[in-house]
Amino acid sequence: MQKSTNSDTSVETLNSTRQGTGAVQMRIKNANSHHDRLSQSKSMILTDVGKVIEPISRHRRNHSQHVLKDVITPLEELMVEKEGYLQKAKIADGGKKLRKNWSTSWIVLSSRKIEFYKESKQQALSNVKTGHKPESVDLYGAHIEWAKEKSSRKNVFQITTVSGNEFLLQSDIDFIILDWFHAIKNAIDRLPKDPSGSSRNLELFKIQRSSSTELLSHYDNDTKEQKPEHRKSLMFRLHHSASDTSDKNRVKSRLKKFITRRPSLKTLQEKGLIKDQIFGSHLHTVCERENSTVPRFVKQCIEAVEKRGLDVDGIYRVSGNLATIQKLRFIVNQEEKLNLDDSQWEDIHVVTGALKMFFRELPEPLFPYSFFERFVEAIKKQDYNTRIETIKSLVQKLPPPNRDTMKILFGHLTKIVAKASKNLMSTQSLGIVFGPTLLRAQDEMGNMAVHMVYQNQIAELMLSEYNKIFGSEED
Repeated sequence: MQKSTNSDTSVETLNSTRQGTGAVQMRIKNANSHHDRLSQSKSMILTDVGKVIEPISRHRRNHSQHVLKDVITPLEELMVEKEGYLQKAKIADGGKKLRKNWSTSWIVLSSRKIEFYKESKQQALSNVKTGHKPESVDLYGAHIEWAKEKSSRKNVFQITTVSGNEFLLQSDIDFIILDWFHAIKNAIDRLPKDPSGSSRNLELFKIQRSSSTELLSHYDNDTKEQKPEHRKSLMFRLHHSASDTSDKNRVKSRLKKFITRRPSLKTLQEKGLIKDQIFGSHLHTVCERENSTVPRFVKQCIEAVEKRGLDVDGIYRVSGNLATIQKLRFIVNQEEKLNLDDSQWEDIHVVTGALKMFFRELPEPLFPYSFFERFVEAIKKQDYNTRIETIKSLVQKLPPPNRDTMKILFGHLTKIVAKASKNLMSTQSLGIVFGPTLLRAQDEMGNMAVHMVYQNQIAELMLSEYNKIFGSEED
């Protein structure tokens, strides 16, 4: 009789619940196997509007998964730094050249990537929910530069990714494109230089900036958060041997000690574990290390180009495969023996791309910041001869590494111009390529468009009047 009363009460409660919420709740009972027990906590509620609402599970493991999922989500994935409409053209996919096709895209820039949408933001987000993913560009190891020679349109810059993808972005409005250029460049500069294994590098970066306890908790829960079909085999592996567990605990203990007692960068350099790099180092530092006034890598690249690249169409203008350039960069930084005659460097555009990258990554450009305004004032002079003499005087005042490297580089570029009938690279073309690379203001937020004109003009003048500025002696 008591059972009947309880049953009636349960039925009334269930009916009232159905009438109050309009929902049907289903639960799996009588679990007879390990798989059934794992499924016991599964439930769902169907509302009137047909939406599926996942209840908060009281199962301890599932609860920790929900918490970790919220905590571990990278903050930079959620942060939108800039968005708006630009003209976009994809000109290379994985190193393979594509036909230029301009289209209007809604550009969304976050800390780590750029996403391209066809519609406005609201429409684009609704498409994402229905399964349409936007085209995404990973900014790790990417390179951005102005690309006047790539299009007849004005205000065009190019983004080249590690995977060999190349995009052109453009706007007719000067301040809009300048703002976008700086925003993307700043995002790239904030990311680690080495693009390989970007997601893993991000995790390692988090390791250094977070506590060791959070780190190990993160990796413990990564192990726990397996799909249901894998849990059975996972449990078998974890309980198969007690020695495996003790080994893992020992490794975690050592990892904790290492993180809390990790050595400083200076200590690692003194022990030879981290070597001084060529790319990204100051020019005078590289020269002092090599006991010369011109970096060895610069000489090697110039010799290779003069040996087999003077007649190549678009030399220094055409981009090489960025992945191969990054491989060459890595070898140079590791101080491994470099042979540019090796078959893996047979594409001369890879060599020229690496040389341009070396000059771009100098912390201070080949034309020092302190000389920038003086060179600009010199190029503004009305009298042509006075202009030449002023620039010659400035070159002579440069530090020896800057002056000698500049002399060798521009002497090499004059040989490129001499073959212009075959390689189609005029003085003006080389000025456009090398002007912004070798000469830039310390604060580029100023009159960037105006500075770019002067940068090109200075490079062109030093090429056309090389003998007067540097003298006719050959190195």
